[in-house]
Amino acid sequence: MTAASDRLDLRLSIDDKNRLRRAAELLGLPVATFVREVALREAEATIAHPPKARRGGLSARMRGRATARMGTDEIMQLTRGE
Repeated sequence: MTAASDRLDLRLSIDDKNRLRRAAELLGLPVATFVREVALREAEATIAHPPKARRGGLSARMRGRATARMGTDEIMQLTRGE
């Protein structure tokens, strides 16, 4: 394994952190190693088989409509498809 060259900070609820800690313990791994391996495995699977954009997805609804001058309420309406 190569030396770490960058850091990723992650905020979790106490329950989520305990779940990760328990899963890592069951595999006999440090939490950081467990999280890194699972995240990288999921990243590779996503890259190999990227999700298809849904026709009615958020990006399709906002394309050409969202601007820097929009207020939060207007953007939230777009995300809900209103």
